[in-house]
Order: sequence, then structure tokens, then C-alpha cells
Amino acid sequence: MSHQEICYMTASELSRRIRARDVSVKEVMEAHLAQIERVNPKVNAIVTLLPELAIEQAAAADEALARGESTAALHGLPIAHKDLFETQGIRTTFGSPIYKDFVPDEDALIVERLKTAGAITIGKTNTPEFGAGAQTFNAVFGETLNPYDTSKTCGGSSGGAAAALACRMLPIADGSDMGGSLRIPGNFCNVVGFRTSHGRVPIWPNLTGWFPITVQGPMARTVQDAALVLSAIAGPDSRSPIAIAEPGGRFARPLERDFTGARIAWGHDLGGLPMDARVTNTINSQRRVFEDLGCVVEDGEPDFTDADEVFKIWRAWRFELAFNGLLKTHRGQLKETIVWNIEEGKKLGGPQIGWAELKQTEIFHRVRKFMDTYEFLILPVNQVPPFDVTQRYVTEIGRVKMETYIDWMKSCYYVTVTGLPAISVPCGFTPEGLPVGVQILGRHQDDFGVLQLAHAFEQATGIWKRIPSIAK
Repeated sequence: MSHQEICYMTASELSRRIRARDVSVKEVMEAHLAQIERVNPKVNAIVTLLPELAIEQAAAADEALARGESTAALHGLPIAHKDLFETQGIRTTFGSPIYKDFVPDEDALIVERLKTAGAITIGKTNTPEFGAGAQTFNAVFGETLNPYDTSKTCGGSSGGAAAALACRMLPIADGSDMGGSLRIPGNFCNVVGFRTSHGRVPIWPNLTGWFPITVQGPMARTVQDAALVLSAIAGPDSRSPIAIAEPGGRFARPLERDFTGARIAWGHDLGGLPMDARVTNTINSQRRVFEDLGCVVEDGEPDFTDADEVFKIWRAWRFELAFNGLLKTHRGQLKETIVWNIEEGKKLGGPQIGWAELKQTEIFHRVRKFMDTYEFLILPVNQVPPFDVTQRYVTEIGRVKMETYIDWMKSCYYVTVTGLPAISVPCGFTPEGLPVGVQILGRHQDDFGVLQLAHAFEQATGIWKRIPSIAK
């Protein structure tokens, strides 16, 4: 097989070929390293690369196969970890000049699980400074560009991961999501980003074990591949007080399902948010696909009242807890928006935190009752398509001014507040050729159901197969 044939395979097919010994792990690694060498300079997605270590580990993986040892789910698949995740012995910068030379002495739990499942670490993917803002740039590595138009942003904060997947430099990736950091770059790069249920993928290390809005999850080019990764990283861990007890192996099951009669709510603007017509037109053009799958599709969406303020309170509170120490010692090395978010957190008191807890609970129950009627909710991922990479955040949508650097992300972070599992799956392209994803929400902790519907939609459309020209 040629390098191109290997890199264009899905992770699931590649895994099957490795197990059947149709292709060696070393050949797989060499193909992806060659693709990285050729394409990464055009997008700046992978920011730390360890080719010698990757080849060494690939050889060891081939030797294990030759000995007839049983192989784990991701055996031999190359992966680069988001640069927010600590990696033992490998530089982890968090996109910050403060940590530009930091080398952790342990792996984050998600990295540990991916390694245990047989994935081979080849380096790190780019992220905004401390993951703040859904536009991937930082003072250490610079900007990551959109593979479909390098004048545009790839989104964030898992932007390097999404761009690397789209460019066929990686078959699988990992990421995290507070306000959309798995879904937004998936949306902007024509790949899959899955915001899992709270506790589905336990987080360690974790400063705030019960924090109600941050999750970790998989990224991939196909839904089946995302499920494959989830099967390796999901499952309980004693270090996470909110870990879901269900083992990850459930997500290795086939995703096929008959959706005849399944009721779906078709949302439009989450209660009146300004929307770019290119986004809504692209998503609405695919409504018939869900109908052809047998779904009963009806207009409707739950009441998202107070979701904006709830999210902003939780976010500011977390920023103050995590970064106030750095504000005192390294203020000049923090980007302006992070300083602002920390300062907002310092203004909070008990009544505001208590109000956010009460209102988030109310939102959960409003949405729960809505989802008693509808099994799934369809929404836009973002209110805008990918924008100019030199613009640090969107300041206006349809002549509506954005008040903060995150306001343009409301269509994602309103969903965050509900606590529901949500996936971004490729849906189409704007007239300019920019990717647009669709956001599929499921019922409480029904991660598997979300994957099933996303898989059915993906199989019916095949939009994920459109490869950016710079990757060919």
C-alpha cells in the first residue's frame, strides 16, 4: 500500500488491517510521519513531534503482533495529544510561554488510557493558551490554519487535533470541551468532535473534581472511529468522583440502528441567537436526510433561558481557581482575554455561584422534559462559518455586537449547560467551500444513541470524505 492509501484509511479499517497483518505498524507510522512532514508546515497542527520514538514504538508493536500477543483496541494507531494534556517525558506547554519548557513526570489519565489501548504517541497538537477561546493560536507555536482555507481559523481549543485529522496526518485524536472545544474545531474542519456526558471520560489530574461543564472526549474523521476511541477512554476511575460506572467497551459495539419513528426536534437559533445564513442554509438542506432515515422531524427546541449567564459564571469561577496564581506572578505573559476571565471570576461571591447552581438545575429539568418527547435535538454547532485567522474572535454576527470574546460560541455553550452528550458531524460546505457541521444532542447519558444517529447521518451523506486539497 502507498503512504496515501494508508493515511486515507479510517482508523477502524486501519486497525483491522494491522490485526490481519496486511500492513505493519511501522509502515503505518512511516506513512503518517511522511504526511506530517509534507503537510504540517502548511497548517501548523502538530507542534511537538517525536518521530524516532514513534518508529521505535511501532517496531515494538509489530514484535508484539509477531509473538501472537493479544492486541488492544487501538494497537499501532498513531496519535498526538492535545497540548493541554500532560504527557510523561514530553513537553506540555498548555499553549503558554510560562510553560514553554515544561516536561511532566506523569501522563494525564486520558493519555494513559490511550497508551494502554495500544495507541502510539507521536507528539502534541496545538491549542489556544490554556484552551481559552475557540481560535487556535498562542505565543509559543503561533496559529493553526484551516485545511480547507488556510486564511481561516480551524477553531479551537482542540484545533490542532481537528486540522491534523482533516489533513490525514492522524487517524485519531483526543480533546476537551468546556464551551465547544471538541465540537467547534470538528465543525470547522469537517471532522467529528464528540462532547461526551459528564463523567463518561474521567479526568485526572483535575483541580475541580465536581466541576459541572468540562469534559474530555474523542475526535476522529468518522463517527465509528470516534466510538472506537471512546471505547478506550471511557469507564470509571476512582480518581474521578463523577465517573460513570459503565465500562467503555459498550462503545465498541456496532452503531447500526433502525431510526424509523424516532422523534427529532429541529432547532434553529437557540432562542433567537443571530445566525449566519450560510450555516443555517447548509444544515436545513440536510433535514431530508434525517427524514429519509425514518425519523419524525418537527421544529422545536427547549428553553435556554439563563444558560448564557450560568456558563459565564462557571467559566469565570474556574479561571480564577486555576489561574489566579499565574495572574499574580506572570500577568504580563497571559493574553488579555484570560486576564479578563480571571478578573471576572474574582468578582464572584457565594450568591452568584449558588444562583448558577440553581439555574443550571432548572435548565437541566426543562431540557429533560423536552427530551421526554424528542429523542434527539438537531442544532447548528456554530453561528458562523470559519472566519479570518487573523481575527482573534468574532465581534459581530448579523450586525449584532458580541459583548465578550466567547459570545459567538453561544450555540455551543448553551448546550454545555444542559449536560447532554452532543456531537459535531460533517454536514456540508458553504458556497465558499468552508465546512459546516451539524450538532446532534441526545438524552441524558445516551452517548451511544448520539453516536448511532450521527453514524447513520454520516453514512447517508459521506460528506466527511471530502479531503482538503493541501492534504492530497
